[in-house]
Amino acid sequence: MAIEKALLLIADIGGYTRFMKHHRFGLAHAQDTVAQLLEALIDASGRFKLAKLEGDAAFFYAVGDDTTSFAQQVTDIRRAFLARRERLIIDRMCRCDGCMQVDALTLKFVAHAGEVAFQRVKHLTELAGVDVILVHRMLKNDVPVKEYVLMTDTVRQGLAPELRQLTRGLEHDFEGMGLTATHYIDFHEVAAALPQALRPSLPRRLWSKLLLELRSLKYVLGFKKPCEDFRNVEIVDVQAP
Repeated sequence: MAIEKALLLIADIGGYTRFMKHHRFGLAHAQDTVAQLLEALIDASGRFKLAKLEGDAAFFYAVGDDTTSFAQQVTDIRRAFLARRERLIIDRMCRCDGCMQVDALTLKFVAHAGEVAFQRVKHLTELAGVDVILVHRMLKNDVPVKEYVLMTDTVRQGLAPELRQLTRGLEHDFEGMGLTATHYIDFHEVAAALPQALRPSLPRRLWSKLLLELRSLKYVLGFKKPCEDFRNVEIVDVQAP
């Protein structure tokens, strides 16, 4: 088990209504929507490597203590998220709960730099250590906005001066970690340049709808349970009036 310095990043997708109706099509489509968005995050992750998918979140790491490129990497990942979300909206042909809430989906990040124990088992790499626990504890925080990047001092120090000026400090008492100084940037205060928007296309929309139904089939038929490991969604049965 090797111990190395690493930059830890969790990208967390939220925005679905906390209590979603227990409807197999809506939940299946929500599962597929999040999967497509997570794919976009992974494709844009640059030097970050995917440690694991955690329901509606992706846990990344980058070996080393260099945090100077952190802001650009987060920007690239967020831009990819916004572009894929826009495409899902443009190509939407379904009126179910899972598809109609795509507009409301958001992305937040938590980041920390520290020491991590790497344990490799075949082709898998498991990350362990106090700093891994801390970055996961940071997901439950007191940040007063929906879309942000929350970071510890070690990450903030690597930001350019103009970005450091945008950070706002918050002291958190994370479970089992004690008082921790953190800083966040509200994404609404930072412009995100997007790729040129796609034009509506009926053939592309029909093809997207077909792929959606094919990918969702295992959830609709009950072979897998949709959204069961999502931390931001709680499924409830809704009685018909």
